[in-house]
Amino acid sequence: MAELTFFVGKGGVGKTTLSAAFAVQSASRHPRKRVLLVSTDPAHSLADVLQVKLHGSPAQVAVTSRAPLTAWEMNPAKLFASFMREHKPAILKVIDQGSLFTAQEISPLLDTALPGMAEIAALLAIQDAIASGKYSRIVVDTAPFGHTLRMFSLPQQFCRLLNFLDLAASRDKVLAAHFGGRSSPAAPSFVEQWRLKLEHLEGSFAAAKLVLVTTPEGFALNESMRCLSELRASGSKIELSAIVLNRTIRNPGHCSRCKAGTMASRSAQSLLRKQYESARLYLAEDPGFPILGTRQLRTFAEHVFAGGPLPKKPVLPKEKAESKVQLVRAEWPDLSASLTFVLGKGGVGKTTISAGLGFRARSHSARPVDICSVDPAPSLDDIFQTPVGDRMQPVLGDMKFRAAELDAAALFKTWIAEIRSEIVTEGQVSGVHVDLAFERRLFSELLEIVPPGLDEVLAIFQIMEMRGQSAGAVIIDMAPTGHALELLRMPERILVWARLLLKTLAAHRKLALARNAAVKIAELEVHARQLSRALTSSREVQVFAVMLPELLPDRETQRLFRQLQQLGVAVGTVFVNRVILPGTAGKCRRCQIAVRLQAAILAGQRPHYPKTTFYVLRNFEAGIAGRKGLQSLTRELWRLN
Repeated sequence: MAELTFFVGKGGVGKTTLSAAFAVQSASRHPRKRVLLVSTDPAHSLADVLQVKLHGSPAQVAVTSRAPLTAWEMNPAKLFASFMREHKPAILKVIDQGSLFTAQEISPLLDTALPGMAEIAALLAIQDAIASGKYSRIVVDTAPFGHTLRMFSLPQQFCRLLNFLDLAASRDKVLAAHFGGRSSPAAPSFVEQWRLKLEHLEGSFAAAKLVLVTTPEGFALNESMRCLSELRASGSKIELSAIVLNRTIRNPGHCSRCKAGTMASRSAQSLLRKQYESARLYLAEDPGFPILGTRQLRTFAEHVFAGGPLPKKPVLPKEKAESKVQLVRAEWPDLSASLTFVLGKGGVGKTTISAGLGFRARSHSARPVDICSVDPAPSLDDIFQTPVGDRMQPVLGDMKFRAAELDAAALFKTWIAEIRSEIVTEGQVSGVHVDLAFERRLFSELLEIVPPGLDEVLAIFQIMEMRGQSAGAVIIDMAPTGHALELLRMPERILVWARLLLKTLAAHRKLALARNAAVKIAELEVHARQLSRALTSSREVQVFAVMLPELLPDRETQRLFRQLQQLGVAVGTVFVNRVILPGTAGKCRRCQIAVRLQAAILAGQRPHYPKTTFYVLRNFEAGIAGRKGLQSLTRELWRLN
């Protein structure tokens, strides 16, 4: 069986670079063994790192003349469509025979909202790759932590879907037991095939290796340890085999910035060795420039995993790029709308900017401010230096400045419990009672299937309600790019889903079961419409994007803008975080290279986004946390001319 290795970690720590380097090294060292490198992150950057074009299908990437590597940026929607083309008729047949809904009624719903099937289809594709026998090693570059934890729970979710289909298929047996007559076989053959695949998938997960990628930064370390604890608590059998501490600094020279990085690196090494004694610790030194292309990736892998030297020849921008960058002092923008979204790639500082916006607003106005995180792996408690729960509570000693890390899964469970209480109806007459009792049981099984993304949308719906009850401003610290976009698309999908389901339930409106379920679906539709309308209104919602002046975050920000435009969501302001300001690099070669690369990225923003305001935040040697940290953050801001 192929060796399966997952690279996991907080967004922005270098998972894609490290997983690609590991895969390139594996392919070059063992040219007779085929290696598959897979990205499951909705906001892919694998093609950027490899410096090749990938189009959603497995593609060959030349490592050496004798060592091809197969790379694959998975497209879950495409995989889902392929999955449905193959299995939709069989699913419809089971539901048609096993519930009060007809195949004609259910067919549109399967195309829009079958819970979790896009993600499950991606996992099944990985299992198919394992079962094919083509590959000796499969390396998986995962999404940021919160959604990777969800991915590891998908086999259990898929099992719930199979339970639902099994129950629907047993309808004949239930009615035959009550009224007499023949019953059809309990389980359709395709369900049994999926169960077998699921068993193999869980076996592959149990045997997989987990490589944690983190950096010496306090936020990244804290989030890594929290998420590993959650993974253990979830009952996952995947064992942590190795840790890569990325962007370490060993030789700081006389640079104060690099000296601070060296101290943080040593502290992080000590902590990780103490906390995870059984995991091997690898150190990946910060070269000061991005690692791009298979040649650099191979050298970088030898450095990380075999103690070799760092790549030494970055691709530097033209000298004139730096002279194009003009920065002027600026004031922090006001929170002009009642609802503010902060978006960006993982690890760029969305939480820091969210907190800075709120802190600055409270410092200049009596208006209350609430900050809510809907990131599955939140870090508001790190920046406010106090435990932040799922209910609004004051932070920094200010009763009008509150924060919450919303427990979206708990909100979903509450919503499901309310629906269950609604569909428990009074007994019906004669045999209809048995029939409807079965329908209630079937509906209950269906509610066990949690649609990925719907739980977070429910959290935002709660924020919408809270906004309506508050005279203050609400800031939403979003999940990383890929899943934030999925979340912003979800209201329109829910509207389609709700309309279709309400139309289907209307055909059965004489049944209390259908009427009660329709009430809850209608409530969901109202909230979805409110959020959908607000997202395209500059008076109700303002959107800030956050990026780093680095090649990969810059390209991902460009893709983010294009996709937001398709959604009708306007971004008028971008914060460029952690900029080493010109003239502050001294004689440090690492920092000088970083300054030139950052200047080239900054110089390229104005031609691409002429109507967008770019604010620049300098790089702070110490992490921003607590009142003093936020005071330092908001005291200084630059605007890109």
